[in-house]
Amino acid sequence: MKAIVVTDRAAGTAGMRLEERPDPDVEALESGASAGYGDVLVEVHASGYTAGELEWPSTWVDRRGVDRTPSIPGHEIAGVVTALGYGTTGIAVGDRVFGLTEWTRDGSLAEYTLVEARNLAPLPDDVSFETAAGIAMTGLTAWQGIFDHGHLESGQRVLVHGAAGAVGSAAVQLAREAGAHVIGTGRASAREKALDFGAHEFVDLENDRLEDIAEVDLVFDVIGGDILERSARIIRRGGRLVTATGPTPARPVDGVTIDFVVVSDRAQLGEIAQRVRDGRLRPHIGLVASLDDAVARFTSPQHIAGKTVIRVRD
Repeated sequence: MKAIVVTDRAAGTAGMRLEERPDPDVEALESGASAGYGDVLVEVHASGYTAGELEWPSTWVDRRGVDRTPSIPGHEIAGVVTALGYGTTGIAVGDRVFGLTEWTRDGSLAEYTLVEARNLAPLPDDVSFETAAGIAMTGLTAWQGIFDHGHLESGQRVLVHGAAGAVGSAAVQLAREAGAHVIGTGRASAREKALDFGAHEFVDLENDRLEDIAEVDLVFDVIGGDILERSARIIRRGGRLVTATGPTPARPVDGVTIDFVVVSDRAQLGEIAQRVRDGRLRPHIGLVASLDDAVARFTSPQHIAGKTVIRVRD
C-alpha cells in the first residue's frame, strides 16, 4: 500500500516521504493471531493531518515507549471497513466510518490502517469522506473543550481563541448553538470568517486590548503562551480556562484551568455527524490534496487557513 512515512524527528516535515509499505495482515487480524483484538481494517478514503503532530512523542514510540519508526502520521480518518479483528463487535465489513486512530500506532495517511473499533462511528451516506476527516478531530476537540471540560451553559459568555481556525470555528458554532454569547479572537484578517461562523463579537489580538473584554465564564484556547495567561484575568470568579495546548500556570480567580488531550468518542462523533448533516456545524477545510501530493503540501511554507485534508482515494 502507499503511505506517508516519517523516520527522522529532527527533520520534521522535511523527513516525510511517500513510499510502499506492507499491507496489513488480514488473516492474522481475523484469526486473532495478531495483537489486533478489537481492531478493524479500514480502507482509508480521506485523512486529516495536524501540523504539530511530528513533535508529539507518540508519533515516534509505541505504548511501551519503544521506537516504532518508520511511522505513518495522521490520526483523523474516514473510510470503509474491509476486515474485522478477532472479537470485534458493533461494526461490520462495508460500513462507512470516521473517527480517530490511536496516537501510538501508525495513522491514517495510508491506503489502509488498523483502528480500534471503539474509536470509530458510523458515517452517514450524505456526509463526504473529506468532510468527515476534516471534522473528526476538530469537532471532538471543540466538543470536549466546550462541554466536557468547560461545562458551558446557555446564557454564559465564552471567549474562543483562534475563532476562525479549524478547531476554533467548530467551538464557535457549538457554543452559539448551546445558547452562549460567543466572543471570537484572532488576527484582523480573521474577523469576517469568525463572525460568519457565528461569533457575536470579535477581538483583534493584534490591535485590540484583551483586558478590555467584559468578564467571561469560559475561555477556550488553542493558542497558548502569553495570550492564554492574560485570558485568565478576564474570567469571572469560579470560571474555567480550558486549553488544548498543554499545561499552563495560568489560573482564573477561584476557578480552574484544564488542559486536555482529545479522545475519540463514538457518541460524540455521532452528534457531530448529525450537526454536519443538518447544517448546524460546518467544518473549516482550507485544503484538500491527494496522497501523491501530500508531501509537497506539508513541506510547503504557504500558510493554509483551515484544516488540511488528504484525499487518499477517489
